[in-house]
Amino acid sequence: MASLMDNLVEVLEQENTWYEKLVSLSKDKKQAIIRADIAALEDITGQEQDISSELRNLDIRRDAVLKDMADVLGKDMEEMTITKLIGYLDQQKEEQERLSKIRAKLLSSGNEMHEWNMRNQALLQQALEMVEFDLTLFKSMRQAPETANYDKNAYNTGDLLGNSGFDAKQ
Repeated sequence: MASLMDNLVEVLEQENTWYEKLVSLSKDKKQAIIRADIAALEDITGQEQDISSELRNLDIRRDAVLKDMADVLGKDMEEMTITKLIGYLDQQKEEQERLSKIRAKLLSSGNEMHEWNMRNQALLQQALEMVEFDLTLFKSMRQAPETANYDKNAYNTGDLLGNSGFDAKQ
């Protein structure tokens, strides 16, 4: 059981390290969004995908270790969580404390990651709104105003003024 506990703590520490790297990238992403640096955003997104792949591999390893621990403890794997495992370790205070500390670190990193994601999401939404505003502005600058021509039923015909420089007929 001790080697399983060491494996679990090692996996959780590695996960925490990767989450901290994601937080760091999120801070860089904020600056790239503010600067509208598309190249930097592409680079950061690539790095985030690589980290996500690493986290997925660690997730699989963590599940395997938890499954082994559930078998040793005679518990159901479907119900095995880190929190429940901490509760099962009442007799092993040192292991319980070790697992509690890394769980707290992971939760802290996860919460920080969530906060940065929410901030960056708001920044991206504002950037999209600004782009939409600019596009609307450019479209309206190219559109000619409507004339005040009416048909026989007194409805506006919606004719546009010409945008050529001369109205003279030849």
